[in-house]
Amino acid sequence: MKTEIAEYCRRLRLGKNIALISDQIAAESHQEYLLKVLKEELAYRESKMKNRLIKQAGFYTLKTFEGYCFDEIKLPAELSVADLKEANFISKKKNLILYGNVGTGKTHLATAIGIETCKQGRVVRFFRTAALVNLLNDAQRKGELGQLLKKLSKAELLICDEWGYVPLDRGGSKLLFQVISECYEQRSVIITTNLEFSKWVNIFYDEQMTAALIDRLVHHSYLLIFDGQSYRIKNSLMKNYT
Repeated sequence: MKTEIAEYCRRLRLGKNIALISDQIAAESHQEYLLKVLKEELAYRESKMKNRLIKQAGFYTLKTFEGYCFDEIKLPAELSVADLKEANFISKKKNLILYGNVGTGKTHLATAIGIETCKQGRVVRFFRTAALVNLLNDAQRKGELGQLLKKLSKAELLICDEWGYVPLDRGGSKLLFQVISECYEQRSVIITTNLEFSKWVNIFYDEQMTAALIDRLVHHSYLLIFDGQSYRIKNSLMKNYT
């Protein structure tokens, strides 16, 4: 029987899951049975979609909000912890700039928000900023820049981690400027950085371009300031020896 059900599912493009669960569902009527099967199938598809979105996002590690401490983060008055956990800012096409010292939890928070966004069925792209610039430069050399920009434009949230940690070449900085500028009022951006705005000119080399980019970002951004000591230093096994 399962084999026949699987065949009909294949022909109807319903997938194999219905056949697998067909004898595991108890119901008091045909209609109740059908409803339960359809609910199970929908839940299965949504779970697969969320997992696919998380995988495609490109996170380096998977971090969630579980156990995350907000005590040493200064949030703007109009943004709450609940807003971050629910990624409410994305619907408003707002941005987040996470600023503070290395090791204070910026990447963890950005990743946790990104994963929550994926779970909402939204497309996310996560990059270390230098890796994104390398990707843009390679695409331009191969004549594939348009394709890459189109792919990036499908993301509702673009996360640029370690912004300003690695020097960029001038060509790459212009491409990065293009990407961020095209996000303006179209999709959300999260930037993690330890560089204050006045030093962003060292990323883009050009004062006018830097000012234009900051103007676009700040217009619809929330600034989160990470004041704490490096988590890695605080929890180092060697801390008792320093």
